Amino acid sequence: MGVTVYHADLREAQADPALSALLGRSPASAPFDRLDWHALLAQHCLPAAACRIAVAREGDAMAALPFCRTSAGTAPLGAWYSFFVRPLTNDPGRAPVLLEAIARSLAATGAAHFAPMPEAEALALAQAFRTAGWIGVAEPCDTNHILELKGRSFAQYWAARPGQLRETVRRKTARGKVILRVETTFNPADWAAYEAIYAKSWKPEEGNPAFLRAFAQAESAAGALRMGIAEIDGQPVAAQFWTVEGGTAWIHKLAHDEAHRAHSPGTLLTAALFARVIDEDRVHTVDFGTGNDPYKRDWMEARRLRYALRFYRPAAVGHWPALARLAARRILRARTSDALVSPQAAG
Repeated sequence: MGVTVYHADLREAQADPALSALLGRSPASAPFDRLDWHALLAQHCLPAAACRIAVAREGDAMAALPFCRTSAGTAPLGAWYSFFVRPLTNDPGRAPVLLEAIARSLAATGAAHFAPMPEAEALALAQAFRTAGWIGVAEPCDTNHILELKGRSFAQYWAARPGQLRETVRRKTARGKVILRVETTFNPADWAAYEAIYAKSWKPEEGNPAFLRAFAQAESAAGALRMGIAEIDGQPVAAQFWTVEGGTAWIHKLAHDEAHRAHSPGTLLTAALFARVIDEDRVHTVDFGTGNDPYKRDWMEARRLRYALRFYRPAAVGHWPALARLAARRILRARTSDALVSPQAAG
């Protein structure tokens, strides 16, 4: 039985039971893999893009790669809210063949850029593109901070945090000034408080508030929402938006009002949410998303690389300048690497 490949729009994908199962909520799923996540992105963040799912099938084996068709070629079906983009398969043993078929099906676009992507999927997809006749690279582009609990309780995790962090939480908690709560149901008043706090924080302007609100409402309906609010004298001063899925707590958004920074409401709220997801939700992992912000190191214990893929079809004349720049960069990197090798090491 041969491999069949097709590009489904999101409505067609929703009508396909096998594809919906592959891209659905499950005990091991992540928000950024789900078809409903892609549909929200397409609606709110990518309305002008042609959003598709490239699907390869061979019997019961299936692989899927969400993508957008743009004037520049193939782009990820993702946005700044996506911790990662990646292909999915229900049969890892057949994945190389299925992904190669998907790469061949994208040849007419001439160029394919995907980021950020987990290392294993990035290297597998890069090999598929090369086997299908594309030229390009897969290289690190970002950092993902995570915590792997390995069966620890919150008390055990907390005992390993930096002393200064633990002392800050102890002192500010003892003062009793900040009141904390963690909600699991979407509340318009809480969300309005989050948006107001975010506007007063150090964060840049929110990219698409409508998308984020719709996602929070959907996660609330699924029982996955963990919304943290910190208040001082009845006034919300810090807010955090987490979700729990597939044994992982995903930290999507956090913000605090700079006017109340002296009380450390954001730090206290983060500690409360860690306690909640570790001891009550029993997650095995906490994921702080992408970005190498220094404060993440106090809370997390491991880092993973995220990759960017940039591939081009040799016959796509319009992309030859990009191919030339890519080749020049690789040559320069190779020469720099050679220059850094000492004669002793080279010998």
